[in-house]
Amino acid sequence: MITRYGRSVRTRLALLAGIATALISVVVNGFVLYALHSAASDYRKTEVINTGLHVVHLVKRGELPTVISSNLDGIQVVNASGRVVASTANLAGLPRMTDMLPSEFSAHRAAEVCDLPYFPGTCEFLAIFRVYEQDGDWLVYAVDALVPWYVHPGVLAALVAASVLLVALASFGVSRVVARTLAPVEEIRDKLAQITTSDLGKRVPVPRKANEIRSLAETANQTLDRLEAAVEQQRRFASDASHDLRSPITAMRAQVEEAMLHPGDADWQEIGQALVASLDRLQAIVSDLLTLAKLDAGAPTAREPLDLSELVAAETMRQRSKKLITTLQPGVLVTGDRLQLARLLTNLLDNAERHAESNVIVTVRRIDANAMLEVLDDGGGIAPDQRELVFQRFTRLDASRSRDAGGTGLGLSIARDIAQNHHGTLTLEDSDTGARFVLRLPIREI
Repeated sequence: MITRYGRSVRTRLALLAGIATALISVVVNGFVLYALHSAASDYRKTEVINTGLHVVHLVKRGELPTVISSNLDGIQVVNASGRVVASTANLAGLPRMTDMLPSEFSAHRAAEVCDLPYFPGTCEFLAIFRVYEQDGDWLVYAVDALVPWYVHPGVLAALVAASVLLVALASFGVSRVVARTLAPVEEIRDKLAQITTSDLGKRVPVPRKANEIRSLAETANQTLDRLEAAVEQQRRFASDASHDLRSPITAMRAQVEEAMLHPGDADWQEIGQALVASLDRLQAIVSDLLTLAKLDAGAPTAREPLDLSELVAAETMRQRSKKLITTLQPGVLVTGDRLQLARLLTNLLDNAERHAESNVIVTVRRIDANAMLEVLDDGGGIAPDQRELVFQRFTRLDASRSRDAGGTGLGLSIARDIAQNHHGTLTLEDSDTGARFVLRLPIREI
């Protein structure tokens, strides 16, 4: 499984989920602590004020005890002469804790103070009340510690424990979800590792759920389909190429061996001409194979502005066995490699010449954003279901349009590759008579 990789996607996502959860927990805990601290502080201050008011009522009713019982840190009652007359047990016998007083026209005062004489090193909430008596103003001091930022150790411990639990659950949950999600990816990887060039029939498993991984599996299978088709095509090509190369070689060998058996009776002039013809055919096949190899390898070519009509006019000046009829629109500019486009045109003309009855029609014109070249012969034509086959390498059709008529079986394949190399198309389209090859190339704007 994918878990066996130390730095796997599962590990990284689980770690990221844990970090994200931890950050969210810190933020949420900050808000929780702030809310709890505010509530606890308000409650603590209210408690101090209420306790102080209770002592004020005791003073007013004359029921004030010498020792005041309270949960606060301290309470002191100071009479009009400034003497402490009552306090909590921890402050008994001690002078007043502070000289702070309410404002002149106020009956009470509240403040947060630090380092009071009897509470050093701490900050306290101090509430001061003025009590109006017959002998003068009395003062009631009530003080208690401020609530710490963490409110209470138990609260902090609970929040930390909850955060740790959430981080652990998030990491574990994401890890499990990612493991289940990526399980099909691991199956796809294992299946791809088993596929070799000798066994391209295997396909990766496709998950049932329609998601990105299903699309990945389908794309991988489509790629394998194309790869299998390409490998099979290469195998057929290699087989056909070896056969076509072997045929002229076998013919030459047979002619030479027969002449050597009867040297006195051999017509060496005729044999030489036959050998030259076989060598010409062999050279043509090898030349076409080298051209296809360069096109397949994507070898860089020189691109320049070309007038397609001028190029066609130059290539059709050579004398041919069939009559050429040209209709060339001037100023049809394209961008391309002159030698390659000339080779494309020559291949189309050679093919048309071999199969035409009497004439070949060549047309160049501009249609919208495309330059269009048509080569039409008046031969027997090609059936619609075989129109794509003629562009395959070493394809054999019926005897009327086989390469035995003088071609190598590679010319049309080379022509289409050149067209595609120039971002164009080469197709075989409908016509009333013969075969109509149509080349479309992007127009070059001036």
